[in-house]
Parts: sequence; structure tokens; C-alpha cells
Amino acid sequence: MTRTIPIFAQKAPSTAAGLEFRKSPALSLYVHVPWCVQKCPYCDFNSHEAGETIPEREYVDALITDLQSALPLIWGRPVVSVFFGGGTPSLLSPAAIDELIAAFRALAMLSPEAEITLEANPGTVEASKFAGFRAAGVNRLSLGIQSLDDAHLKALGRIHDAAEAKKAAQLAGEHFERFNLDLMYGLPGQTLDQALADIDAALTFAPTHLSCYQLTLEPNTRFAAFPPELPEGDICADMQDAIEAKLASAGYTNYETSAFAQEGKQCLHNLNYWHFGDYLGIGAGAHSKLTLHDRVLRQMRHKHPKAYLDNIRAGTPIQEESQVEAASLPFEFMMNTLRLADGFAPSLFELRTAQPLSTILPQLKAAEVDGLLTLTPEKIAPTLKGRRFLNILLERFL
Repeated sequence: MTRTIPIFAQKAPSTAAGLEFRKSPALSLYVHVPWCVQKCPYCDFNSHEAGETIPEREYVDALITDLQSALPLIWGRPVVSVFFGGGTPSLLSPAAIDELIAAFRALAMLSPEAEITLEANPGTVEASKFAGFRAAGVNRLSLGIQSLDDAHLKALGRIHDAAEAKKAAQLAGEHFERFNLDLMYGLPGQTLDQALADIDAALTFAPTHLSCYQLTLEPNTRFAAFPPELPEGDICADMQDAIEAKLASAGYTNYETSAFAQEGKQCLHNLNYWHFGDYLGIGAGAHSKLTLHDRVLRQMRHKHPKAYLDNIRAGTPIQEESQVEAASLPFEFMMNTLRLADGFAPSLFELRTAQPLSTILPQLKAAEVDGLLTLTPEKIAPTLKGRRFLNILLERFL
């Protein structure tokens, strides 16, 4: 029997625009570094091969200018996390990262306790910089290992080998109290035992966080044009089940679709995304989602590094800007929050969408009847079935 959740009966606040946000969500800062040594065949991110050098000085100046231009949109709002993503942000020097973090503290209200994450690749050149990144203020590292098997790394087009990955993981543990290892499963020619062997090897480094996700063939990638032979769907499902069981027994909570963390070590930056918080994105191709008093604004910077730098100089960093329609907000909220194993508190829906939860009550109740959701006055969360069939669950809210 379904209990009545009091917030269902609340009325949405109204303005001429139909929305009124009484409280701003938490705010994160995302910094995109668009260069890699080599483009991986499965990658659909905005990344570009660096060549011999990258224009570090020009790009650092551009990022600071970009942030300065965006300050009117975030005045008075503390920044709770920073994430350097890419691309390969570890191609930047520790001095550049230090300068950027100092600028973020001077220009924005960067919280003294802010989580500051930097993505890195396990090549020896990047690994040697870890001490410098930590001294610059980075307090969380995310290593793109993907596998600890040489044959699978070669099949993925990675530039590092298993020995370099292990060395980088060891150094990450020496310099960072909190660090993540990225791993893929469902790789070309991979067996269930090999997938679990990667997990076992990763656990020897005691990472505080693991991201484990299935390799998918994304459009506009080399793998999409020349698809490798991947394990069958049932085998990949077995890998997922076995990985989740192994990590649970090792003390890791599967708090988000592909994220596993030791107690209290979740990625705060990503949690803000999943709670439908706000983020300002600076750098080539970076996206922003910002809640203003009466609307939700989305922005995208110019994608190609040269176009981004040219437009920063011209004072026009934004390539696309749009307002999220009120009717789309419930789906966008659910698309993020239902990735979380614990779901969300009912009151959060109105805070993030400026609409009452009764807006989606029929869909919620139908999903509960079908065993996809659990509804209580304290939280709305996907069941195990709902997590396994998340796309089907989300279609209810389109």
C-alpha cells in the first residue's frame, strides 16, 4: 500500500514566467582541457590530439578570462567543487594548475573545503607530476586506467601499458588521500574472469573510489566506424553482476550507476550533477547549467580549441545558449537523480524544478506498481529492477 507523501499536495510557486526558484542549488565549476596525446578509438568527448606541445600559457589566460566573463551569473554563490576534465588535464603543468586554482579562489567564492579533482592518464610523464598537482591544491585524482591487462589496453588504443598503470595507481595513493580509478568491462575479447582480474588488481591499490562502466560504441568514433567484436550482452550483464558483488564484499557502495566508493568517499562533484545542482563550465566545449531566479540557463562554449581561443579574445566565449523549458525540467531532474541508488528526497524535486511533485505523481505511482521505484515520505529511489532497466524507467517521465 502506498503511503501519502505530504509534498504531493503542495502548489508550485508562480511568476509571470511560470517558475520561481527560491533557493539556488549548490554550484560546481568544471574546467575542460581539450587535448590528449592520442585520441582513443572509443572516445566521443571533445578531445583533440595535442601534437608536440599545447598552448598552455594562452589557454590558462583564456580560462581565467572565461571565468571573469561569467562572474555576473554566479555572484555570491559559493563553489563547492572543481573538476578538471578532458581530454587530459594532466598535460598541463603543476604551475598552470596552481595558477588556475589561485585565480578561482581570487575571483569566485571557492569554498576552503572544496573538492578539487583532476583527471590524469597513467603515462610516466603525467605520473611524475602528481606531487606538484597535490601541492597546487588538487585534493582528488581520477586516473583513466581502463584495464590492467596489456592486450586489452592495446585493443582500446591506450598509450600506457599495465606496468605504467600500476605505477600511476601506486603514486596516486602516495600523494592523494582520495583517488579514483576508471575501469571498463565488456572489452574486445574479454572474459568474465579477465574482467574480475582487473578489479582484483585495482583493489590492491586501495582506491577510495572506482568507476566501472561497460564499453559502448559511441557515434562518431573510430570504434563506431570499425566496430571490434565485443562480448555478448549476457556476458556483459554477468560481468556487471560479478563486479558489483566483488566490490560490495570489498566495502565499496555502488552509490551511482557506475560509481563505487568507500564510506564517505563519494565524488562530491558528480553528486552535485546527480542531484541536479548547478555547474559553470569553462574551457573549449564546456557546458553550463545555471539556475537563475525565474529560469534555468544552459550554455556551451566553442568546441574546437582554436575557435575557443579566438572567441575568448573577441569576448564571445559562448557558442550556444538556451533556456530549459519548464515542461522539460521534471524529466531532466529524474534523468539525473534516478542514477543514484538512494534516489532523492521528495522536497528536492520542487527545489530544483519549481514545480510540485504532484506534477509527476501518476508516473511515480505507475513505476512503483511495476516494481521500478520505491516511494516513501523520506525518499524516492529506483529498485534494483529500476536500476537495471533505467532507460525504461526514465521513459515514464518523458
